[in-house]
Amino acid sequence: MINIKGSKDYLIALESVAMTDIVMNMFIFFFISFSLIYTFNPTKILKIDVKLPKASTAVALEGSEKVLLTVTEEGLYFINEEKVKGSDVKAALDARLKENPGLSVVLKVDGSAKFNNVVKALDVINELNIQKVSVAAIKNDEGAIQ
Repeated sequence: MINIKGSKDYLIALESVAMTDIVMNMFIFFFISFSLIYTFNPTKILKIDVKLPKASTAVALEGSEKVLLTVTEEGLYFINEEKVKGSDVKAALDARLKENPGLSVVLKVDGSAKFNNVVKALDVINELNIQKVSVAAIKNDEGAIQ
């Protein structure tokens, strides 16, 4: 008697290779898609993490054009969501001041930022003789010093 094997084993092996290929391609597609969605998420791009201090008399600044000068805990400076080197803050604010002489500055400082970085920002504002300056804070309903 002669034993003749069928070709089922061979076809099963080919089908499993094809299925593995399809699953791997799907995995790569979804991995890249979700990575791109997470990377280019607009809320992640524009978010500057600053924990504002609390104040009992926090009010909104009204009037002319406002420029937001942010000092982060790490000592980074941002002007209207645009990162600026510490040495270039004066030039960037001066350019905006020349465009609009009635410029007002809102200083947004992280509560844990080094005071030296805050003084540098205030020094630049003082050198440029900007009269309308406000410090951003969160309204504290209790009114007590914490």
